[in-house]
Amino acid sequence: MTAPKIPTSAAELEAMLTDTTTLAQVAKTPASLGEFIKNYATAQMAKHGEEISAQVKEQAQIVLAEMLKENNASLSNRAKLDLANGGAPKKGAAYSADAIGAALDNEFSSVSDFLASVAPDHKRSPANRARWEKIRNDYSTVEPALGGFLVPEVLRATLLSSSLEGSIVRPRAMVVPMDGPSVPFPSVDETSHADSVYGGITGTWVEEGQALPESEAKFGRTVLRANKLVSYCEVPSELPMDAPQAFGGFIDNAMPKAISFFEDKAFLTGNGAGKPLGVLNTGNSALVAVAKESGQAADTILWENIIKMFARMLPASLGSAVWIASIDSFPELATMALSIGTGGSAVWLNNGVEGPPATILGRPCYFTEKTSKLGDQGDIAFVDFGQYLLGDRQQMRVESSTHYKFGNDMIVYRVIERVDGRPWMKSAITPANGSANTLSPYVTLAERA
Repeated sequence: MTAPKIPTSAAELEAMLTDTTTLAQVAKTPASLGEFIKNYATAQMAKHGEEISAQVKEQAQIVLAEMLKENNASLSNRAKLDLANGGAPKKGAAYSADAIGAALDNEFSSVSDFLASVAPDHKRSPANRARWEKIRNDYSTVEPALGGFLVPEVLRATLLSSSLEGSIVRPRAMVVPMDGPSVPFPSVDETSHADSVYGGITGTWVEEGQALPESEAKFGRTVLRANKLVSYCEVPSELPMDAPQAFGGFIDNAMPKAISFFEDKAFLTGNGAGKPLGVLNTGNSALVAVAKESGQAADTILWENIIKMFARMLPASLGSAVWIASIDSFPELATMALSIGTGGSAVWLNNGVEGPPATILGRPCYFTEKTSKLGDQGDIAFVDFGQYLLGDRQQMRVESSTHYKFGNDMIVYRVIERVDGRPWMKSAITPANGSANTLSPYVTLAERA
């Protein structure tokens, strides 16, 4: 009997596994099944090996950098984690072979090479005319009059991947690729686990022969819309031409940090009007705000606040939720005490020699300036960003102008990306035990005025 053909795609594998005759042949013996799995894995690595390897390297780089950061490693040691070959742009977790800019991946060796090519002087250079025309983007899916320069996908992925270490939301959110101006994403419409889960699925124990109960889950949808984020900078006109490496170094370091900063700010606190709806914004209908303690002073954080916030987290999210705290909340966290009779003791920072703990109640804690100031709602939060949808249009473009700052001999650059973000859950959940304390993957502390 002829050996089964090794599938080359997920669709072919599914078709083979649903063919009982072929499946019986493949799984006839443990040895034949093992041989088939080995051959399929080899075929997939031969076809997608470069992309898989790049993603593994990228994720290893992020994990190692985070580990070194948590263990106070020096910047010089962390810099050695760059796994790119010779510093060239690399594909990574943010890369999409289906993105419109993927067709330009082999045109430029680096970010600096690309940005030097979009400078107005290069537009008139015969040697660069062909490349200039390839990246010229004279269309937009929403605004046909817009132009600019299409960013190669490998460079877009490099910028986003470089920003992951400094980002709070993007590396933890559910990233949804967008192939149009808007994408509806399914969500479960539920408010209570008292009698059902996932919006209406019930579980009932029945005797043999007894009629089976009916249940029907209710599903809603969350619409992600491609909002524009514009990153703007001005540089001396001589810099891209006379010092391309220095210019590229500036862009490689500053631009990812800028993109990360403004994305995070919107994903955390945005009002949803022409921008993402932030997870901590009051427009998030599933947000739980834990009330302050009776008699609690203004602009304070008590250990009781932390305990009650933890107790309002959806249990399924406890393994992935993280604490987000305004940096000016640190003194309050450092001096929190657990009252014991007429005395008490510090419960978080109890040693002035070592650095502060990186966790609260076993979950990571990240300090930021992107949330509310101390005392306002949202200055500290406990959030599972896996329940936050991040829509990524997977397209960037760059625009340049010598005219806007002509009198200063400056070139103006704008990097434009299109993203959105929305909380996935629509409502806080009444727990199965019927408690009046609703649960949510988005928990914050209410205002203490």
